[in-house]
Amino acid sequence: MPRLDHYWQSLNPVALALLPLALLFASAAALRRGAYRVGLLRRRRFDVPVVVVGNITVGGTGKTPLVVWLTRHLRSHGWRPGIVSRGYGGRASHWPQQVRADSDVGVVGDEAVMLAEATGCPMCVGPDRPAAVQALLDHANVDIVISDDGLQHYALARNLEIVVVDGQRRLGNGLPLPAGPLREPRSRLRGVDIVVVNGEASGDGECAMAMRPGNVTGLRNEAVARLQSFAGRQVHAVAGIGNPTRFFDMLRDHGLEVIEHCFDDHHRFRAADLSFDPALPVLMTGKDAVKCRRLPCDNCWVVGVEAQPDARFVDRLNLALKDLVNG
Repeated sequence: MPRLDHYWQSLNPVALALLPLALLFASAAALRRGAYRVGLLRRRRFDVPVVVVGNITVGGTGKTPLVVWLTRHLRSHGWRPGIVSRGYGGRASHWPQQVRADSDVGVVGDEAVMLAEATGCPMCVGPDRPAAVQALLDHANVDIVISDDGLQHYALARNLEIVVVDGQRRLGNGLPLPAGPLREPRSRLRGVDIVVVNGEASGDGECAMAMRPGNVTGLRNEAVARLQSFAGRQVHAVAGIGNPTRFFDMLRDHGLEVIEHCFDDHHRFRAADLSFDPALPVLMTGKDAVKCRRLPCDNCWVVGVEAQPDARFVDRLNLALKDLVNG
């Protein structure tokens, strides 16, 4: 039977049957947003700017590579960024948790370890986002905080909101969960600072972002290759991410013959998951790699992915950062 998200791209009998639940979800979400807006529920503010990078849909949109790009951009402009996130998939006995590149994925979550490894930034995770920010500030010399996801965590006051939209799936059938992919209504996009599309921008005011493959590195060694070196070859491609199709398509676009192996988002890999017949190179994402480092796979390769926002996004971001400096 297809997964529920299979029905989120069109108005079909399954989506329409779930519409009553979707209306309940949308009503509850609207009441919660309203309670924060009128002050019935309190937001917590901090002495440093907070930038939220999130989405209004369920599933991968490309926000995590954008967070990596954003940390580098901020550093190049003299900022000292830190990151907070949910720590999804982590099973820590207490929160918040500080994260390093060598942290246990089972404790703090796969995306958190990947971000810490990719950015080298101080990072803290926990379901209570304001508590994670406070712990980060107590622990590290940070002058700006990036919240990876957290657009709907209204208890955390923010100075800048960036929403990432998937350029292929867009907003799906436009219905709220569980009938569609929307966490919040389409109108929410009008209230954010920057909307960036992972792909081609088509709406008024949208910025565009491309995803480019970086280096390909050995999972268990220091070997480095270029993705083009695998062109014309058959490979196994492993993906336990929100939108595995985008990863597989990128490999095919560079001439690889891909045998797809899809796993659930945040899947906990075992050795058997990487053992295939025939024995071909196994390519995976960075998010999956942090869970596979200790598994026996001498022919496994990690494909780096880099976000490249367009000039419009960079200009609008720099203007927003200037406003933050000027108060």
